[in-house]
Amino acid sequence: MLIAGKFFIVLVAILHLYFLWLEMFAWTTKAKKVFRSLPEHLFEPTKTLAANQGLYNGFLAAGLIWSLLIENQEWQLYVALFFLGCVAVAGVFGAVTASKKIFTVQALPALIGIVLLLLSHFL
Repeated sequence: MLIAGKFFIVLVAILHLYFLWLEMFAWTTKAKKVFRSLPEHLFEPTKTLAANQGLYNGFLAAGLIWSLLIENQEWQLYVALFFLGCVAVAGVFGAVTASKKIFTVQALPALIGIVLLLLSHFL
């Protein structure tokens, strides 16, 4: 369970590094193919907003990666649960306010990671 939980930590971190890249560096190019519901004429005017959002995704990825580097197993668990929880909350909020797909892409992997980590800790 612990290895599976750490796999999901890595998966969620990689996803958020991708979101960082997409929103900070590819907003007016590649992001148009990902965010098809947003009218094309809005990408340029929202470039700064997207970059800000990408930066926050980078912080989430950094926290998840940091959790894997912590030697103390208890603190490693706490930090991982905190950052996975942040991702899950953001994913649920995004699903409610923007697109239901966000739940599957963002919140679900984080929630699976949380469950796996908790099961590995308490079983």
